[in-house]
Amino acid sequence: MFGWKKKYGGFSLTETIVALAVLGMVLVGLALSLHGFAKFNRIQWMRQHCIAAAQAELDSIAVTGEAIREEDFMRLWPNLTVSIKESAGAGQWKGMKLVEVKASGMSFSKEVKVQLCRYVLAEREQ
Repeated sequence: MFGWKKKYGGFSLTETIVALAVLGMVLVGLALSLHGFAKFNRIQWMRQHCIAAAQAELDSIAVTGEAIREEDFMRLWPNLTVSIKESAGAGQWKGMKLVEVKASGMSFSKEVKVQLCRYVLAEREQ
């Protein structure tokens, strides 16, 4: 009638391609964010392992006077390393000893370190 009946055959194809491209970008963004969250959670999980190991060492020293045996520690926390430093208390803490425990482990390419310390009663001489 008025000549408006032209065929635009490529319009639907263009809409489909643009929609798929946008959907693809959204999926890539989602995948990248999920990887970032997984990495963050893995680092936090390693931090919790370090805290548990350091706390266990402090508890063992406070109760028994000795650190956890090396083979038991490696069985419980195989991917961690721990160092223990003891020093005499000063000031109001005189007569006690300060025990500092540092635990560390690797998560992805990041090293996670935790340091805990506690004053415990020094062993009395008899």
